[in-house]
Amino acid sequence: MAETTGEGPEGAPFFNKDRIKNSPEEEAKLERKHFWRIIDAFRLYRVNVQEQVKRAERQFLSLPKHHQDLLPDVLSNLARISQCADHNQDIMQAIIHNSLHMFENIEYGEREDPRKLRPSSTFDMDKLKSTIKQFVRDWSETGRKERETCYKPIIQEIQKIFPSDQCDVSKVSVLIPGAGLGRLAWEIARLGYICQGNEWSFFMLFSSNFVLNRCENVNSLTLYPWIHQFSNNKKSSDQTRPITFPDVNPQSLPLDADFSMVAGDFVEVYRDPDSWDCVATCFFIDTAHNVIEYVETIWKILKPGGVWINLGPLLYHFENMADELSVELSYEDIRTAIVNYGFHIEVEKESVQTTYTENDHSMLRYIYDCVFFVARKPADVYCNGREEEDDHLQSTPPAAKSPRREGTDTMT
Repeated sequence: MAETTGEGPEGAPFFNKDRIKNSPEEEAKLERKHFWRIIDAFRLYRVNVQEQVKRAERQFLSLPKHHQDLLPDVLSNLARISQCADHNQDIMQAIIHNSLHMFENIEYGEREDPRKLRPSSTFDMDKLKSTIKQFVRDWSETGRKERETCYKPIIQEIQKIFPSDQCDVSKVSVLIPGAGLGRLAWEIARLGYICQGNEWSFFMLFSSNFVLNRCENVNSLTLYPWIHQFSNNKKSSDQTRPITFPDVNPQSLPLDADFSMVAGDFVEVYRDPDSWDCVATCFFIDTAHNVIEYVETIWKILKPGGVWINLGPLLYHFENMADELSVELSYEDIRTAIVNYGFHIEVEKESVQTTYTENDHSMLRYIYDCVFFVARKPADVYCNGREEEDDHLQSTPPAAKSPRREGTDTMT
């Protein structure tokens, strides 16, 4: 949708979350323009990396000759980076090859001038390079440790709440907003649960469509995800280190598996009340302009007695972005809002240390000290986040038991 800035009613500022309502035709035009912008980023990936390489070559060749002579391998390593970019470009082309028809209800048609590629912004190219690292996290053996710390606690909690020996898991519905390349949702579906991943980013949607629907042979494809990192390399070879994917066959789900991916903005797509048994969010809630809007949506779509499982930090995506609505709340504030809305927190762990698309050979690593919690929507009658009072029935719902606060050691 078109975005606006300026002054709102009574002098209140408009931010990009406050959007002009356009005609369906204008909406379709804007969506098509965005679609092709992302396609162009994939197509121009190699050009962007080659520009980086050429710049590095120029910088090196500007050194005094006797300094260059002390570094005999620099130019050959840069040539290797360029070769790796060529290979990555082949994967980028494969990803977008079937993208025109990947959505069931939308056709983006042909671009106005297929011969003209629009230059990609630094923002879009950074997004694409970040997406390449998502293949490491979700679909490579290298990312196994990261998945163990991020995904396994969520999966174990789902199995604990909905055990296969006590309920028909094929009737338990689990929603994964911000599903990325789909590995967490895929793992849950593999266990027999109904699972749907939701994703908004075209970068992620194109890539997840490729790996989930076009990749069958285990470790048959190669990417070089670290060639964009020119700093903090212990060895030159670390920069051109490959990963293979997928580490499993994504199409090996049981024939009766109920697994799907849905494109769109979480708060706009999911509006049907009392629809899901479980909503699981992993590194997701800080993508909100307004986290409370996520809390509100999750409350609405959960069935009575349903659970919200969350793991992640609070690295707000829109912080310090001009004209973007962004309310940066502490976990303490968010927890208060969750409880005030009516959720009962059953499990809470305030120190789960993990990484995100980590380069385990880098001299610089980020460790996220994440919050993990399970919050239940009460199973009894409620209204607008408050239980309706009944003088004749004062029983305590199972969800209202004391929170289970676990230790601070990392879950694996």
